[in-house]
Amino acid sequence: MRPVLVVTGGSRGIGAGIARMAAARGFDVAIAHLKNLPAAEEIAGEIRKAGGRPLAVQVDLAKPEDIKRLFEAVDSAFGRLDGLVNNAGIVGDAGKLADADPVMIKHVVDINVTGAMLVAREAVRRMSFRFGGHGGAIVNISSTATLTGAPDTYTWYAASKAAIDSLTVGLAKEVAKEGIRVNAVSPGIIDTDIHRSGGQADRIERIGPQIPMGRIGRVEEVAEAALFLLSEAASYITGANLHVAGGR
Repeated sequence: MRPVLVVTGGSRGIGAGIARMAAARGFDVAIAHLKNLPAAEEIAGEIRKAGGRPLAVQVDLAKPEDIKRLFEAVDSAFGRLDGLVNNAGIVGDAGKLADADPVMIKHVVDINVTGAMLVAREAVRRMSFRFGGHGGAIVNISSTATLTGAPDTYTWYAASKAAIDSLTVGLAKEVAKEGIRVNAVSPGIIDTDIHRSGGQADRIERIGPQIPMGRIGRVEEVAEAALFLLSEAASYITGANLHVAGGR
């Protein structure tokens, strides 16, 4: 029986890369996406070609009822859950905190923090020994923005990811005896469209040369880290945060 993995934000960027790689390594994958159905269906097709069973569910992680519906769909389709990659996140509109729209800031926190917590809650309620589950693993996608603070661009995003770091440590300790490992991956500057979505289309080109390794990262490099932490090779690792950032 193939293990079942939920990937939030699984229709593009890092999430899509993790979903593809997970399918190639034996997982059935549920892809949670916000509104890009064609992209989600494309990833689902690739999962199917890799021999896995895909499930694409449209979810707004700012809505608790949508999160509940996602996991009910997973229950119905697969009847089990073995892993979660808590990946979905947004940066908002680039700028200084003093100039930022409070509505935008709240939306970032609703998705990146509250949404991630509620997604993790639903996963724990399915995988924990305490709830009759058989254990599993959670990988939270954080960011090295927690180290830089992302000044003049996304300080609210950096703060939201700092919350994910804290969630990782606290939840890891909370569920360690319930058969669940909880770790984080913190990407640095990765070649995805998240920068363009925040109005910083040239950010990759500007920052790339400043990275100690002299280049930006690839989605596949982040996916490898996430799949390692989901695997039995990481069976004694919990509460860790693996930076995939080229030394930045």
